[in-house]
Amino acid sequence: MDEIKLQYNTLDVDTYLALRSGVRWKSLSRRQAEHALKHSLYVVSAYQGSACVGMGRLVGDGAVICYVQDLIVLPQAQGIGIGSMLLDTLAAYVEELRQENTEMMLCLMCAKGREKFYESHGFLARPTEQLGPGMIRYLNSLDK
Repeated sequence: MDEIKLQYNTLDVDTYLALRSGVRWKSLSRRQAEHALKHSLYVVSAYQGSACVGMGRLVGDGAVICYVQDLIVLPQAQGIGIGSMLLDTLAAYVEELRQENTEMMLCLMCAKGREKFYESHGFLARPTEQLGPGMIRYLNSLDK
């Protein structure tokens, strides 16, 4: 097996769209994907040989809150620690941003069935007694 190498802030749109397709996520337009990558705080890509097999992407304000927006590992590359490597890299980047004597929130929306993975990396599943559930609303042409 080839060694996993990481690259930072170099992911191109075609590869991003291919990764999303490879895990059967919702399709994005090319324009959406370009905009998303351009406005990300940080993007890390995992390569096995010359093939990109995973990526992680952060969005947020870089001072109070950051979100793991995408964490993708292609099915054929899962189970060998790439997801952990990507998530740890994203968390380390947020820690570098954190100002002295402050606290930052690193959040995400977990796919169903992936809770244990994120809990093993220190994330807290919601809801709890103090915190309500994460929520989402999809905006599309049907809303107008």
